[in-house]
Amino acid sequence: MTLRERALNLLARREHSRVELARKLSPHGEADEIAALLDRLEQENMLSNARYAEGLAHTRAGRHGSLRLKSDLREKGVPESVIADVLADARESDLAAARAVWNKKFGQPPVDAAERGKQMRFLAGRGFPLDVVRRVVGGGED
Repeated sequence: MTLRERALNLLARREHSRVELARKLSPHGEADEIAALLDRLEQENMLSNARYAEGLAHTRAGRHGSLRLKSDLREKGVPESVIADVLADARESDLAAARAVWNKKFGQPPVDAAERGKQMRFLAGRGFPLDVVRRVVGGGED
């Protein structure tokens, strides 16, 4: 199987970031050969960091916050300019998503400080910004 066939096989299953695809192809070819292939795939619009980032944002929408998305995109090697574009949309939906996640998990305001801390840590762990977490757990309306 050629290097191009391997790359297309991986891309047929799902979108990949350039860095992620390079990592998966590295056992099967030389670095310069992989870089040239990835350049060709980007020119042919078969590989796109922007498409990958938008797909990941769509998949995580409603379950995770913008901070988690930002971290995951950085980990996958997506350029900062692409991350900034995707995060602009994700930040707009953070409050609604955090409320939905909180409602599903807890559904009622905390009765004491310990419960409040637990609920806040839960939402923060899901990647929601602290100001959003405070608004949701504190019960503050828009």
